[in-house]
Amino acid sequence: MQVDPRRVLVGVPALDEENAIETCLRSLLEGAEEMRDVRIVVADGGSRDRTREIVAELARDWSNVRLIDNPDRLQSAAMNRIVEAEAMPDHDILVRCDAHSIYPPGYVVQVVRALQARNAASVVVPMDAYGETCFARAAAWVVDTPFGNGGSAHRGGGRSGYVDHGHHAGMVLSWFRKVGGYDPDFSHNEDAELDHRLTSAGGRIWLESDARLAYRMRDTLPDLVRQYWRYGQGRGRTIMKHRMRPRLRQVLPVWNLVFLAACLMVAPLFPVALAGPAAYLLALAATSVVAVLAMRSPCGLLAGVALAAMHLPWAAGFLTEILRSRLGKGRRHPRWRRPGGTVAP
Repeated sequence: MQVDPRRVLVGVPALDEENAIETCLRSLLEGAEEMRDVRIVVADGGSRDRTREIVAELARDWSNVRLIDNPDRLQSAAMNRIVEAEAMPDHDILVRCDAHSIYPPGYVVQVVRALQARNAASVVVPMDAYGETCFARAAAWVVDTPFGNGGSAHRGGGRSGYVDHGHHAGMVLSWFRKVGGYDPDFSHNEDAELDHRLTSAGGRIWLESDARLAYRMRDTLPDLVRQYWRYGQGRGRTIMKHRMRPRLRQVLPVWNLVFLAACLMVAPLFPVALAGPAAYLLALAATSVVAVLAMRSPCGLLAGVALAAMHLPWAAGFLTEILRSRLGKGRRHPRWRRPGGTVAP
């Protein structure tokens, strides 16, 4: 199936990505002949490193690369700004790429072909986790198991099909505009929040398992904890904004955190309550043992620690956001402008 590069707009949000942006853009530009004519726009959120210089240098060699400012800094706002400022009349397909990712050859073309073949509103892709440090390798192993991802289809999944959410890749631009683009008030979970509006409006999302993306896990425990805290907050905001009912895989970590906290609180009076936290620690230890065998590496011993760093901060962030909203202290969800100028409801 032929891909007309004049129809495709690629957006790359970036902020302080001097160590990754050139590799990312070259992986996109050199992946297929069609990419020489695809408009690639980097929206920089005010980088203080050499990100802007590197993009400007590449733009001198590749006339289809552009650099614009994103004063709102967030990725969600960056994608909206790219559409508002850079979409030409011929553009009808938007592809989102992340500055810290390396893309396989022909990735954009493959995403566009899947979007055309399925007549879907959006195409999402699976992420295959990997790590550079010993801790990150253990985290990458565990996040691709049901214990680490709750059964999310786009986390290491190997089967294509229609889904309700996935890692964003391509979208029909008319659908993006129809649902109002990303909510620029979201720093995390903005993709799932948009997917909810998209499917509620009748759009279908196709998971293309052949267009895979390598995802680098956080290198350290504190970084992973912060990441999953924010993930939990983002999911909580989405739930409250749309008055959604959480799925089982989303409430299980919350129940686990509440159960562990309750056990520790009553343990001074009822020591038997410590059996609960002990059982969780035993499950984490078992995870580490399995990881050592599966990875054939002592790094697997950190898999249980990584799993706890996903479960507990995610649940704490989720609960914090729910409570803030219930108490009327959550961050406001302002009305944002649709790409094109109209105001979303």
